[in-house]
Amino acid sequence: MANYTAADIKALRESTGAGMLDVKKALDEADGDQAKATDILRVKGQKGVSKREGRTTENGLVAASAGDGVGTLVELLCETDFVAKSAKFGDLADAVLKVAVSSGAADAESLLVATGEDGKTVKELLDDANATIGEKIEIKRVARVEAPVVAAYLHKTSPDLPAQIGVLVGASGSEQTARDVAMHVAAFSPTVLHRDDVDEETVANERRVAEATAREEGKPEQALQRIIEGRVNGYFKENVLHDQPFAKEPKKTVAKVADEAGVQIVNFVRFKVGV
Repeated sequence: MANYTAADIKALRESTGAGMLDVKKALDEADGDQAKATDILRVKGQKGVSKREGRTTENGLVAASAGDGVGTLVELLCETDFVAKSAKFGDLADAVLKVAVSSGAADAESLLVATGEDGKTVKELLDDANATIGEKIEIKRVARVEAPVVAAYLHKTSPDLPAQIGVLVGASGSEQTARDVAMHVAAFSPTVLHRDDVDEETVANERRVAEATAREEGKPEQALQRIIEGRVNGYFKENVLHDQPFAKEPKKTVAKVADEAGVQIVNFVRFKVGV
């Protein structure tokens, strides 16, 4: 008879994040000893790390931190939503974010080699988690924003999952306005801050498509230029943060709202899990 209880199984699952079957096998092999079972899970898990390299990570969460004029955003991915919403994965994300903040890492490569207070690199933390949880876990993106005021906003697309969208907005002026803009960015997903940030090739292509579409629709020649400009402006309103109708006051653009509040938006970053 196995020398462990249902409570032991539950405790080991919570501490390692491993699956039920793996936990039972480890406890059987360790004769119920929690510490030995944990080591068994880690050893077996490490052997499988290379096998998981080719797996797809489409779930996960976004973690954010902002304060003292600096904001950090980290996207941590895993294979299943079951793991994404687990406490073990959430704790791992918190640990990774803490190292990202303390190290000042601004990209995934820099963060992986950064070291936490326990002396472990983030890559070692991920390898340990890969081993015990049994899924491929990776950092997809990291962003760092510096400005007089940095607002962070996290949004859940499902109540059962952790935050799937994270935004940082760097600005000068009102912190509340910056946060309102961050919430707007989460909802409307602009791609650039200013019109000038849209590359010339993209604008030229939008003009070509607009003209071809107008001609296909049989629009009169004398109206073509006006129609083309209108459709290109429509592209800007959809993709440029300053040109978008503000979420809380759709009759005003984001630029207008910021100007009235005495706020200058410096930059922004938006992550959505798996996108």
